[in-house]
Amino acid sequence: MEVIKPKDVEQKIYTIRDVQVMLDRDLAELYQVETRVLIQAVKRNKNRFPADFIFQLSESEFQKWKSQTVISNADKMGLRRPPYAFTEHGVAMLSAVLRSEVAVQVSIQIMQAFVKMRKFFLNNASVFQRLDQVEFKQLKTEEKIEQIFKALEAGQPKPDKGIFFDGQVFDAYVFVADLIKSAEKEIILIDNYVDESVLTLLSKRKKGIDASIYTKTTSKALDLDLKKHNSQYPPITLHTLPQSHDRFLIVDQKHLYHIGASLKDLGKKWFAFSKMDHLTSLVLNQLKANE
Repeated sequence: MEVIKPKDVEQKIYTIRDVQVMLDRDLAELYQVETRVLIQAVKRNKNRFPADFIFQLSESEFQKWKSQTVISNADKMGLRRPPYAFTEHGVAMLSAVLRSEVAVQVSIQIMQAFVKMRKFFLNNASVFQRLDQVEFKQLKTEEKIEQIFKALEAGQPKPDKGIFFDGQVFDAYVFVADLIKSAEKEIILIDNYVDESVLTLLSKRKKGIDASIYTKTTSKALDLDLKKHNSQYPPITLHTLPQSHDRFLIVDQKHLYHIGASLKDLGKKWFAFSKMDHLTSLVLNQLKANE
């Protein structure tokens, strides 16, 4: 009989369902029989193999085992069914069922490997406990990080004021786009320099949200852009307002943002923004007075 190295046996012991087991294909190789012959012997002696001696891997356990086990792609493709797993008691019973000198000798070596593995786990129980605690803390940390991201995605209050510097085109664009997406009823933009990029930005609002633009003057190009936009997206109403110099964005007639740059030039140069909710009613009243 070929001498089996203890390390070869230990490498074939897996922990599944919190139990140390060996799989039918590995046992068949060690016992020098075909896997089907080994399983047939077990089925002929069902009464000797209760559930704590042998069980078949579930499909999810099977897939997880294949993904974590270093075997060739050819071997993986050859595994068409979930294998049977034998516990230490199941392996011991195999020697009686197979009834060969090889089976007896191999079973002894496998039992010794199981004993060695069990001693290893017992002697290092504190280490594994600490590893479990580290893993648990890591999972808790990941959960907290995920909660933070969900909270951010849910729409936490936007900053009251700040500055975007030269080159922060995308950051400034995302900031204003998020303000537009946050609207639940209405968006009013006061901006003297409007082009098709501003219309595109306003198209990011939720369905059913009214949108109005107040600008100094209109042009044939802007009127044409607005007509094409309104034919494809929820319409935007355009008003002339020569009295305003600065840019303002009003969300749901509650939140007033003073924006230091035209929406079409976001991030191209330094500009500041500030939230001025206490002046929202005043600005809305001035808009009505100038209609």
